[in-house]
Amino acid sequence: MTAVKEGKVVAIVDDDDSVREALEALIMTAGLPTLAFASAEAFLDSGQPQNTGCLITDIRMPGMSGLELQSRLNEDHYKIPTIFITAHGDEKVRMQALRGGAVEFLIKPFDDEALLDSVRSALDR
Repeated sequence: MTAVKEGKVVAIVDDDDSVREALEALIMTAGLPTLAFASAEAFLDSGQPQNTGCLITDIRMPGMSGLELQSRLNEDHYKIPTIFITAHGDEKVRMQALRGGAVEFLIKPFDDEALLDSVRSALDR
């Protein structure tokens, strides 16, 4: 059983309300604390990056993309295990995400258990 480090949450960043809410419900059913944000900017402005044990983010979003968010977090020295989810995955984008430190890159629709396994693995890092 994965133990979340003291005060650490699973942060979800996705501009699609239904996807964000479904992910939040899924993570909560696994007994993990979660916070959800409609944009990368909202996540950065929240003060939560330092409390994030795992980040789940979409690649394509209005404003700052998931890859831009990853780059910004790296620049700010937040080494958050990140899981990218996307409906528009291609090998170039996948490789860019993994080179930036992503722990997983899932194509929508993905299996709920695969995501939960990735989250647990990220939290165990």
